[in-house]
Amino acid sequence: MNIHIQNGRVIDPKHGLDTVADLYVQAGRIAAIGSAPAGFVAEQTIDAAGLTVMPGIVDLAARLGEPGGEHKNKLQSELKAAVAGGVTSLCAMPDTKPALDQPSLVQMLRQKTEALGLARVLPLGALTRGLEGSELSEFAKLSAAGCVAFSQADAPLADTRVLYRAMQYAATYGITLRLRPQDVRLAAGGVAHDGQVATRLGLPGIPAVAETVAISTIVLLMKDSGAAVHLERVSTREGLEMIAAARAYGLKLSCDVSINHVHLADIDIGYFDSNMRLSPPLRSISDRDAIQHALLDGTIAAICSDHTPVGNDDKLLPFGEAAPGATGLEVLLPLVLAWAEQKHVPLPQALATITSGPAALLGLDAGQLAEGAPADLCVFDPHAEWTVTPAALKSSGKHTPFAGMALRGKVRYTLVGGKLVYSEQA
Repeated sequence: MNIHIQNGRVIDPKHGLDTVADLYVQAGRIAAIGSAPAGFVAEQTIDAAGLTVMPGIVDLAARLGEPGGEHKNKLQSELKAAVAGGVTSLCAMPDTKPALDQPSLVQMLRQKTEALGLARVLPLGALTRGLEGSELSEFAKLSAAGCVAFSQADAPLADTRVLYRAMQYAATYGITLRLRPQDVRLAAGGVAHDGQVATRLGLPGIPAVAETVAISTIVLLMKDSGAAVHLERVSTREGLEMIAAARAYGLKLSCDVSINHVHLADIDIGYFDSNMRLSPPLRSISDRDAIQHALLDGTIAAICSDHTPVGNDDKLLPFGEAAPGATGLEVLLPLVLAWAEQKHVPLPQALATITSGPAALLGLDAGQLAEGAPADLCVFDPHAEWTVTPAALKSSGKHTPFAGMALRGKVRYTLVGGKLVYSEQA
């Protein structure tokens, strides 16, 4: 369908574009920005006056419940949540049941998601068979099936020899590994950041050194193997300092952070609020401040939703027994806007952390508004105010640390491949 989006503020962080202009979509791609291409006849017109037109969000970490979801429509509900949040491409974490360690499982996931015709799903292959940490998965076959990278998710990888072999293999074939930096033994039994809050509440702690010891090991193995590594959901100031130093040394090391950790700290746990039970745990205020600074200096390349829908049976429990995780697809954009407003970050720079930044990490032709690029677009109202009401969320997961919070910024339209997949009138 030929679509004419008129009078919107068009922001393309990758190419430094920030102007009020018309945008034209034809044959699933961006045909022109500014003046209509020759012979263009609009089949649909979207009035974006007062709205912002940006590239669709690229989310580096989301759990969709497939394969193995107990709710038969869970995949559909999560992808509906994605497009309602302006997310047009997302990485599906491999810690499903069974884990994404077989090409047939990857192909099945891709077929299901393509049939739904909502957001693009980018499978992450399981780094080890069954995520058990002992035997490497068949990277080549999984890549051929559609995996964009390989991750152990939150499953432990305690055997350094296996990690070293994975890096050697990945370096040989130009594959990027995605690793969660956490020493499993130092983190064992912990549920909160090892600090004053955990001590006061009597909660077993996970020390910051659990992250930094893991990063140290990864960095040393990278130096020897030449592998490229992306660290998932970094949470500590010391960890970020180590990453910055490794990058200055010339290592191919990148990292992302959860939107939860951009805004929250361990003090927000309050009186055992299980909505704040996350993995990694919410760290200290100084760690949160370091995360915000690292987003500005480029140490952190992307913000992800870390979308993990958790049901009532697993969440409405004492803090230490509750399952970690929170729904995040529908609040990612307004929370990024809130951070930008609080810290006086220029809007294009803030949007880069959820568009061109993550797209570049994945090597995708996404996260941009260049002519000829796929028409994956998000059109949002930057002034619309709304309250996070869990029952109104489209995700099957209703638990979020931001329940009841007033946010500004509401998605009005989402396009994927030139197809209007979400529309909400003001």
